[in-house]
Amino acid sequence: MTQISRILTVLRRLDSHFGERIWHQHRDGLDELVQTILSQSTTDTNSGRAFANLQQRYMSWDDVRNASFTELVDTIRVAGLAHNKAKHIQKLLEYLYHTTGRYSIDHLTEMPTEDAFKWLVNIPGVGPKTAACTLMFAYGMPFMPVDTHVGRVSARLGIVDTTNAEKAHHLLHTAIPDHEKYAFHVHLINLGRQICHARTPQCAKCPLFDLCPKISVER
Repeated sequence: MTQISRILTVLRRLDSHFGERIWHQHRDGLDELVQTILSQSTTDTNSGRAFANLQQRYMSWDDVRNASFTELVDTIRVAGLAHNKAKHIQKLLEYLYHTTGRYSIDHLTEMPTEDAFKWLVNIPGVGPKTAACTLMFAYGMPFMPVDTHVGRVSARLGIVDTTNAEKAHHLLHTAIPDHEKYAFHVHLINLGRQICHARTPQCAKCPLFDLCPKISVER
C-alpha cells in the first residue's frame, strides 16, 4: 500500500467511524487566533471559559490591548499559563494596531497560503501550530496543525517517522492532500482523545486496528 493510499484508507475509515468532517467557519480570524493562544496546554473547556471571560469583561480588542496586565491575567487565569498568554495577546494586538491600523487578520485571505502563514509566525508568540490552526479553522486554508494527539497517532500509524511536532507538521503538510487536511486533523484529534490514548490505548475499539504497524509488531 502506498503512503497516499494508506492515508486515504485511514481517512475513509475514520469518516465511517466518526462521521464526515466538513469545514465551516466558527469564528472570525482574530477571535480564532486569540482562542488558539488560550488553548495552549489546557483543555477546550478552560480555554473556552477564558475566551468568554474576555468577551464579558472587555467591549473591544482595543480595551484588551490597553487593559491592566494584572487584570488581563486574572481574566484569563482559568486557561493556565495566564502570564504568558496575556503577554502574547497584548503583543499580538499591539502588532496589529501598529502594522495594520485595525484589529483584524482578514487580509490574510488575500495572500497566497504560505505567505499568510509566514506573516502570522512573524508575530511574537505565534508559532507554527498556532498559525496553522488559525488559518485552517478560521479560513479553511489547507494547513495541517500538529498537536500531541495528531503527532502521536500519525507516528503510531507509521504515517510519519517522528514525534517531533515541527518535523511532523512538515511531513504531514506535504503528505496529506489539501482537501483532506481539515478532516484528517479533526479525525486524529478525536481518535487520540477517545481511543488512541498516550498510555493505555484502547486498541480493540480502534477502527484502524489492522492498519497499525505498532500493533502488528506487538501481536
